[in-house]
Amino acid sequence: MLLLVTSIINSLIALFVIVIHYEVLYKLNHIMSVIKHIHARYKVLIAVGVIFIAHIIEIWVFAIAYYLMLKFPNLGKIIGTASEHGSLLDSAYLSFVTFTTVGYGDIVVDGYLRYLTGVEALTGLILITWSASFLFIEMQKYWGSQHSK
Repeated sequence: MLLLVTSIINSLIALFVIVIHYEVLYKLNHIMSVIKHIHARYKVLIAVGVIFIAHIIEIWVFAIAYYLMLKFPNLGKIIGTASEHGSLLDSAYLSFVTFTTVGYGDIVVDGYLRYLTGVEALTGLILITWSASFLFIEMQKYWGSQHSK
Protein backbone atom coordinates (compact mmCIF):
# COMPACT_ATOMS: atom_id res chain seq x y z
CA MET A 1 0.00 0.00 0.00
CA LEU A 2 2.83 2.38 0.87
CA LEU A 3 4.46 1.68 -2.49
CA LEU A 4 1.23 2.57 -4.29
CA VAL A 5 0.86 5.86 -2.39
CA THR A 6 4.52 6.71 -3.02
CA SER A 7 4.13 5.90 -6.72
CA ILE A 8 1.12 8.19 -7.01
CA ILE A 9 2.89 11.02 -5.17
CA ASN A 10 6.02 10.64 -7.32
CA SER A 11 3.98 10.57 -10.51
CA LEU A 12 2.14 13.75 -9.51
CA ILE A 13 5.41 15.51 -8.72
CA ALA A 14 6.88 14.50 -12.09
CA LEU A 15 3.70 15.54 -13.90
CA PHE A 16 3.73 18.93 -12.13
CA VAL A 17 7.35 19.55 -13.15
CA ILE A 18 6.68 18.48 -16.74
CA VAL A 19 3.72 20.87 -16.93
CA ILE A 20 5.91 23.69 -15.59
CA HIS A 21 8.48 22.95 -18.28
CA TYR A 22 5.88 22.72 -21.02
CA GLU A 23 4.34 26.05 -20.03
CA VAL A 24 7.72 27.79 -19.87
CA LEU A 25 8.73 26.54 -23.33
CA TYR A 26 5.30 27.30 -24.77
CA LYS A 27 5.30 30.87 -23.47
CA LEU A 28 8.96 31.36 -24.35
CA ASN A 29 8.29 30.27 -27.93
CA HIS A 30 5.50 32.83 -28.18
CA ILE A 31 7.55 35.63 -26.62
CA MET A 32 10.55 34.91 -28.85
CA SER A 33 8.43 35.35 -31.97
CA VAL A 34 6.83 38.56 -30.69
CA ILE A 35 9.88 40.53 -29.58
CA LYS A 36 11.26 42.19 -32.67
CA HIS A 37 13.43 44.93 -31.14
CA ILE A 38 16.01 42.53 -29.66
CA HIS A 39 18.86 41.36 -31.87
CA ALA A 40 18.48 37.73 -32.94
CA ARG A 41 21.65 36.55 -31.20
CA TYR A 42 20.39 37.87 -27.85
CA LYS A 43 17.08 36.07 -28.21
CA VAL A 44 18.90 32.77 -27.84
CA LEU A 45 20.71 34.08 -24.77
CA ILE A 46 17.39 35.11 -23.23
CA ALA A 47 16.00 31.65 -23.98
CA VAL A 48 18.98 29.99 -22.26
CA GLY A 49 18.47 32.17 -19.19
CA VAL A 50 14.74 31.48 -18.96
CA ILE A 51 15.23 27.74 -19.41
CA PHE A 52 17.99 27.74 -16.78
CA ILE A 53 15.65 29.39 -14.28
CA ALA A 54 12.92 26.89 -15.18
CA HIS A 55 15.27 23.99 -14.44
CA ILE A 56 16.22 25.53 -11.09
CA ILE A 57 12.54 25.82 -10.17
CA GLU A 58 11.90 22.23 -11.23
CA ILE A 59 14.84 21.00 -9.19
CA TRP A 60 13.52 22.85 -6.15
CA VAL A 61 10.10 21.24 -6.59
CA PHE A 62 11.79 17.85 -6.24
CA ALA A 63 13.91 19.15 -3.35
CA ILE A 64 10.83 20.25 -1.44
CA ALA A 65 9.23 16.88 -2.17
CA TYR A 66 12.27 15.08 -0.70
CA TYR A 67 12.24 17.37 2.30
CA LEU A 68 8.53 16.81 2.99
CA MET A 69 8.73 13.06 2.40
CA LEU A 70 11.63 12.85 4.87
CA LYS A 71 9.17 13.94 7.56
CA PHE A 72 7.71 10.44 7.32
CA PRO A 73 10.41 8.05 8.59
CA ASN A 74 8.77 4.98 7.04
CA LEU A 75 9.42 6.43 3.55
CA GLY A 76 13.18 6.47 4.00
CA LYS A 77 16.01 8.80 4.93
CA ILE A 78 19.01 10.56 3.49
CA ILE A 79 22.29 8.78 4.11
CA GLY A 80 25.65 10.49 3.89
CA THR A 81 24.91 13.78 5.59
CA ALA A 82 26.60 14.96 8.75
CA SER A 83 23.35 15.09 10.69
CA GLU A 84 21.49 12.22 8.97
CA HIS A 85 18.31 14.29 9.40
CA GLY A 86 18.01 15.56 5.86
CA SER A 87 17.91 19.33 5.90
CA LEU A 88 16.38 21.36 3.10
CA LEU A 89 19.90 22.04 1.81
CA ASP A 90 20.63 18.30 1.76
CA SER A 91 17.40 17.74 -0.16
CA ALA A 92 18.30 20.50 -2.64
CA TYR A 93 21.79 19.10 -3.18
CA LEU A 94 20.40 15.60 -3.70
CA SER A 95 17.86 17.00 -6.14
CA PHE A 96 20.48 18.91 -8.16
CA VAL A 97 22.78 15.90 -8.57
CA THR A 98 19.85 13.59 -9.32
CA PHE A 99 18.02 15.86 -11.80
CA THR A 100 21.21 16.46 -13.75
CA THR A 101 22.09 12.75 -13.48
CA VAL A 102 25.51 13.64 -12.08
CA GLY A 103 24.88 11.33 -9.13
CA TYR A 104 28.00 11.89 -7.03
CA GLY A 105 26.83 9.31 -4.50
CA ASP A 106 27.97 11.22 -1.42
CA ILE A 107 24.32 11.65 -0.42
CA VAL A 108 21.84 8.88 -1.16
CA VAL A 109 18.41 7.87 0.04
CA ASP A 110 17.03 4.57 1.19
CA GLY A 111 13.55 3.16 1.43
CA TYR A 112 10.72 4.36 -0.74
CA LEU A 113 12.52 7.64 -1.41
CA ARG A 114 14.76 5.76 -3.84
CA TYR A 115 11.81 5.60 -6.21
CA LEU A 116 11.62 9.40 -6.27
CA THR A 117 15.31 9.65 -7.19
CA GLY A 118 14.70 7.37 -10.16
CA VAL A 119 11.68 9.37 -11.25
CA GLU A 120 13.62 12.62 -10.87
CA ALA A 121 16.61 11.35 -12.86
CA LEU A 122 14.37 10.22 -15.73
CA THR A 123 12.37 13.45 -15.61
CA GLY A 124 15.54 15.56 -15.52
CA LEU A 125 17.01 13.71 -18.48
CA ILE A 126 13.85 14.22 -20.50
CA LEU A 127 13.50 17.90 -19.59
CA ILE A 128 17.16 18.73 -20.21
CA THR A 129 17.08 17.10 -23.64
CA TRP A 130 13.77 18.80 -24.39
CA SER A 131 15.42 22.12 -23.52
CA ALA A 132 18.40 21.32 -25.73
CA SER A 133 16.08 20.50 -28.64
CA PHE A 134 14.15 23.73 -28.11
CA LEU A 135 17.35 25.78 -28.02
CA PHE A 136 18.64 24.04 -31.15
CA ILE A 137 15.48 25.01 -33.01
CA GLU A 138 15.70 28.58 -31.71
CA MET A 139 19.33 28.81 -32.78
CA GLN A 140 18.38 27.63 -36.26
CA LYS A 141 15.66 30.27 -36.44
CA TYR A 142 17.60 33.20 -35.06
CA TRP A 143 21.20 32.41 -35.96
CA GLY A 144 20.51 31.73 -39.62
CA SER A 145 22.13 34.00 -42.19
CA GLN A 146 18.88 35.85 -42.96
CA HIS A 147 18.20 36.62 -39.27
CA SER A 148 21.65 37.47 -37.97
CA LYS A 149 22.05 40.75 -39.84
